Amino acid sequence: MIAIKRNWICLFALAFVAGGFISCGDDDEDDDSEINGTYKQHMRELVQGISEYAKLSNANFIVIPQNGPELVTVDGNEDGSVALTYLNAIDGVGREDLFYGYDNDNAPTPASESNYMMLFLDICEANNVEVLTTDYCWDKANMDNSYAKNSAKDYISFAAPERDLNVIPDYPLIVYNENNSNIQSLADAKNFLYLLDPSQYSTKQSFISTISNTNYDAIIIDLFFEDGTEFTSAEINQLKTKKNGGSRIVIAYMSIGEAEDYRYYWQSSWAVGSPAWIKEENPDWEGNYKVNYWDAGWQQIIYGNDDSYLKKILDANFDGVYLDIIDAFEYFE
Repeated sequence: MIAIKRNWICLFALAFVAGGFISCGDDDEDDDSEINGTYKQHMRELVQGISEYAKLSNANFIVIPQNGPELVTVDGNEDGSVALTYLNAIDGVGREDLFYGYDNDNAPTPASESNYMMLFLDICEANNVEVLTTDYCWDKANMDNSYAKNSAKDYISFAAPERDLNVIPDYPLIVYNENNSNIQSLADAKNFLYLLDPSQYSTKQSFISTISNTNYDAIIIDLFFEDGTEFTSAEINQLKTKKNGGSRIVIAYMSIGEAEDYRYYWQSSWAVGSPAWIKEENPDWEGNYKVNYWDAGWQQIIYGNDDSYLKKILDANFDGVYLDIIDAFEYFE
């Protein structure tokens, strides 16, 4: 889910806090700006910590945050100073709905929104950070247009016919920009497949075999199969060769801005407010909960130790990680 905040509207409101009134007015604008900047910086620091930890284990490990484009500048504005520490920590950025799917799937994204997003994406490209885009469309003409527009910007793109990311598209018949090159880094990739939901496959091996029979340069999948079992390093290694014999990279999806009650780390006693860093449930995605992503308790689940989510991804021999809900700062702002 995407929510790009371009115009801040201050609604007059009064609330009792510690026995006093707080109002939304001109006097509070500087304080609001400082708080908002802090939430962005918390997310940058989380991504940077993930990158540092992973690259200590594998210097070539790929880190790709999805959405949250405002993080690439210090103040979150398109003309702001570049957040170089953040950009130096990542290898790519993901962007959904750039040309299709922003308001409705299979519908063009308003040009004003596309242009706004591209201001930040071009900052990434200018700083050697690859851009991966996912448009949600299924009409062949729209898919062709999506690939053409992204190619014109030198973005690596995927036209997904289902927002659930549960199918390998049957169009185009030949993977866009198909090649038999050996893909050893994100910069080598000319295309990618984003396939998170394996529910259409009865077994792990059928899932692996189907993907192995494609020529995508990069694959983004979940660490876990439909039955909750993790992919092993041997299984991931099976995916690292394209049908035509060239090598490819395999990236693991991981949400870091929300907790998911269907993940291995979720405890039956957990609920909103317990632990304290669990906030409200996402109304658009049942079982997903906003979290104080800067909290040490949450971060220990994500990375930094042998029991962490990221360590499982590293142990499974993935080539990188695709970080979701990067735009969680919008919820707190």
